[in-house]
Amino acid sequence: MSASNTAPRTPLIAVDAIIIKDDCVVLIKRKNPPFQDHYALPGGFVEIGEYVEEAVIREAKEETGLEVRVERFSGIYDDPERDPRGHVISIAYICDVVGGKLRADSDAKDVICIPIKEIKKIKLAFDHTKILLDAGII
Repeated sequence: MSASNTAPRTPLIAVDAIIIKDDCVVLIKRKNPPFQDHYALPGGFVEIGEYVEEAVIREAKEETGLEVRVERFSGIYDDPERDPRGHVISIAYICDVVGGKLRADSDAKDVICIPIKEIKKIKLAFDHTKILLDAGII
């Protein structure tokens, strides 16, 4: 988040990628807090000057090794309590795989592809279960 000790005056913007590959959902295992060692959708913060669709494509590649294209917008998640670091608004997109090789990178400790029918058995970080429910994935 912010390098200073003061809270930002506005919410931060993040993106989450819902990537379905071979009837599985691509998840990363978080390397860093919050939710360290929990599974989550690939995603992260939008950089200054970056379009949100560019951010979700970049984050998917950085965390999973997969090249994706945005299929469609899925939802906006703006609960001020959704992220313990502060007020973070996330924009979720359903993405198609167009290339790359599944591998963990960046702040991902691991990357897996969980069968859709098994996903409800895993406690996901943040509000990512709700994001998948709202998208009609689970």
